[in-house]
Amino acid sequence: MTKAEKIKNFDQNSIGQKKSGMFGLPFDLEECETVLIPVPWEVTVSYGGGTANGPKAIFDASYQVDLLDPVVSDAWKLGIGMDEANKTIRSKSNLLRKKAEECIDALANGKTYDKNKKLATNAKQIYEGSLWLNKTVKERCLHFMNKNKIVGLIGGDHSTPLGMMQALAEKHESYAILQLDAHADLRNAYEGFEFSHASIMTNALKIKQVSKLVQVGIRDLCEEELNTIKNSNGRVKTFFDRDIKHTMYRGDSWDRICNRIVAELPSKIYLSFDIDALDPKLCPNTGTPVAGGFQTEEILFLIEKVVKSGKTIIAFDINEVTPSKNNDWDANVASRLLYRISNLVALSQKRIG
Repeated sequence: MTKAEKIKNFDQNSIGQKKSGMFGLPFDLEECETVLIPVPWEVTVSYGGGTANGPKAIFDASYQVDLLDPVVSDAWKLGIGMDEANKTIRSKSNLLRKKAEECIDALANGKTYDKNKKLATNAKQIYEGSLWLNKTVKERCLHFMNKNKIVGLIGGDHSTPLGMMQALAEKHESYAILQLDAHADLRNAYEGFEFSHASIMTNALKIKQVSKLVQVGIRDLCEEELNTIKNSNGRVKTFFDRDIKHTMYRGDSWDRICNRIVAELPSKIYLSFDIDALDPKLCPNTGTPVAGGFQTEEILFLIEKVVKSGKTIIAFDINEVTPSKNNDWDANVASRLLYRISNLVALSQKRIG
């Protein structure tokens, strides 16, 4: 059956069929305009774990998402599919996570790598494993980019999209990162791990094609990160959660604030969305929740503004989603946002509308 025939025979109002693909859609991966790459990796998480379970939980929750999009008509016809998970990523993550926990616990108790051979060996293996992950993700992203797919990455912790950013550097001369996050992620080799989830934007800024980093919603950072922002000569522009809220308390609007955010962005944008940018009631199980944050429509309003401005979102990620053992609330929220964001990215790339 052709894709056109599948579209004709598909009932978008019916219950999602689990024998079908993501969101209950009837398309195979080759027929999907948007391909999501799952990266179940959480080696360096420093507080709560479980983000490696995020991609599968989001996939499972996607069957509950209604397909009517209020902004992008008939968006489901484009197709959104999730690539098969790389089992080696998960097995390496499980192995190296144990080694990272030993390192983190030792550091918290005053030990150092240079005086402990086992810790130094652990750190070296984690570094090599992270290099392997970055290379693996980069190659998989390029595989689908070369097929002219819209590519999204589903973590895992926030270290996972570095390979995606490196892939984009081979496809674009210049692009900016729009980071939605509670944390600045500008630490230098946090806890001794160069590729820590808390260092993702430090590593992103090492990519010369990344012209600018625009951060939105930051409400938890250290002095080292603040100094990096101040000394970036404008390459890093941060809209802190506190400043956003305080200007709104004084009568400003989210609409005007979004206009100022969009004005900081060039024509090509990579969207990196850490779920903890949201109010923790929407993602209570995420690894490092922080009081404050956004509602879902505030996030979508900003992304809609980006699209309406005529700028192009060249790729995106959603990460740090941690499902609960007792319910799928975090994954439910993430899957609904994922559907809307995927459609808006497609609209920005003029694949529809």
